Amino acid sequence: MDERKDYWQKLEALMRPAWGWVVANPVKAIAAYVALVSLFFVVFPAVDLWASGLFYSPDQGFSAQGDPFLRRFRHLGPHLVKIIAVVCVLVLLAKLLLPGRRPLVPLRTPVFLLTTLILGPGILVNMVLKNNWGRPRPVMVDVFGGDMPYQPVWLPTNWCDTNCSFVSGEASAGMWLIGAALIAPLAWRWAILAFLLPLGLLLSLNRIAFGGHFLSDTLISWGLTLLVIVLVHRFLFVQAPRWLHDTHLDEWLTRKGRILQVIINRNGARLVARLRRFLGMFSTH
Repeated sequence: MDERKDYWQKLEALMRPAWGWVVANPVKAIAAYVALVSLFFVVFPAVDLWASGLFYSPDQGFSAQGDPFLRRFRHLGPHLVKIIAVVCVLVLLAKLLLPGRRPLVPLRTPVFLLTTLILGPGILVNMVLKNNWGRPRPVMVDVFGGDMPYQPVWLPTNWCDTNCSFVSGEASAGMWLIGAALIAPLAWRWAILAFLLPLGLLLSLNRIAFGGHFLSDTLISWGLTLLVIVLVHRFLFVQAPRWLHDTHLDEWLTRKGRILQVIINRNGARLVARLRRFLGMFSTH
């Protein structure tokens, strides 16, 4: 018992400096993670095929595709992303349309969520990688009943035209949801993580079970999305210029909102006048 306790104490002593470095250098740590995971799957591509093979049988293929519950569960992540994105847009619109009111939440919160969603899952994952790298999905690969060869990570090919396997959009969306915990109130942060972390893992695993993505697609997608989240968080919250502070964003949207109100009132008065003239043409004396 004492030997086991000594072992864990020594392991903790070794891990504490490493964890401290990760906390102090998150961008370098995540970049190193992406590089190491990529190198691992370049050197050991059979791990990709093994992981997908766990959910494949020659008789039934990727049988998870036919499970109604798993098919519905797949859409839970995108629905949550859409709901959060719509709420963020509504928060900004509410401030713009009601400039005299205090914002519903600090304005950097919706700006952070929308910016990371656009840059991460939107541009980097779906527009740049999935549409240009051409990696066939597991269901397309000859090992799993398809007619295309397995392609390694980070190798651009012409085997797939658009919406391809590298990297996983669902894994990116799941990591984006988890990233929302960065800006949550500290009292709620662990509760949010306790819900979103397993959800993100299960959504990503679900896509592997469907034959939609390789394990490498998922792990690399997590790292790339988290890298975007950390960089944007640093720009907006850690090293933010003054014009991006909540008070300045509030003042800027207030000014724009009042200008918008003047435009709406002016055009509204003109519209009412034109409507009255139009109706006057049909009035009887």
